[in-house]
Amino acid sequence: MAPEPPAPAQEPPQGKDPATPARIVYFLYLAGILIHLLGVIGVITAYVYRGDASPWLQTHYRYQIRTFWMGLLYLVIGLFLSAFLVGYLIFLWWLIWLTVRCVKGLKTLGRHAPVPDPETWWF
Repeated sequence: MAPEPPAPAQEPPQGKDPATPARIVYFLYLAGILIHLLGVIGVITAYVYRGDASPWLQTHYRYQIRTFWMGLLYLVIGLFLSAFLVGYLIFLWWLIWLTVRCVKGLKTLGRHAPVPDPETWWF
C-alpha cells in the first residue's frame, strides 16, 4: 500500500476559508507597488484580523505587518539616498524583496501552513 500524502497543517471549515483576509492582504501589498494607498489598507486589514485568527494564521498577519513596516523603512531610506543615486538601488531591492515575500507568503498560505519565521528581515 502506498503512503498517503501529507495533510495540510490546518483544514479550512466547509464553505469558508479563514485564510481569505490574509490572502487579500498579500494581494493588496502587491497592488500597492503601483497604488501605494493599497499597502496601507493591507496593513490595517492585517491588524484588524490578527486578533481573532488561529495561531498558524497569526504568523501570516505578523509577517505581513512586519513586511509593511520594514518595507516602509526601506522606502524612506531609499528616498533620502536617492539624491546620491544609491536610493534607486534600494527601491529596486524593495521591489524584489516585497514581491518575493508576498509570493512565498501566498504559497505557504495556500498550504494552510504557518510562516516558518515571521520575524525575518529576509525572504
